[in-house]
Amino acid sequence: MMLARAIAVWLALMLVAILNGFLREALLIPWLGERAAHVASTLILCSLILFVAWLSIRWIRPRSHGEAWTVGLTWLLLTLAFEFLAGHYVFGYPWQRLLADYDLSRGRIWPLVLVASFAAPALAVRIRGRSE
Repeated sequence: MMLARAIAVWLALMLVAILNGFLREALLIPWLGERAAHVASTLILCSLILFVAWLSIRWIRPRSHGEAWTVGLTWLLLTLAFEFLAGHYVFGYPWQRLLADYDLSRGRIWPLVLVASFAAPALAVRIRGRSE
């Protein structure tokens, strides 16, 4: 049941990510330019992932920090699978374009989204545990 709930929250996170992408394209790129917009959009998405994890972790109900890390690993693997499989086979992006978001030397900080996806559930458990 916990993993089913984790997947449901991940689906909601995908909607958040898509809306973030629309925001980047419509507002941030014209305002900030391509590179700065990608950085801002990545940081916004990381913050939203952490916020959604904080909101949803009680509903997901991991019974331990280990289970929270399992939720994070699930989110990470689903995100990678979606990004590469849907990006290439559904949207038709070449592998080079998909891999370009991992090029830190070009200011692409997308790997932070993966770190946030992985760590957010465990951080949410830790924060929520302190607030109770």
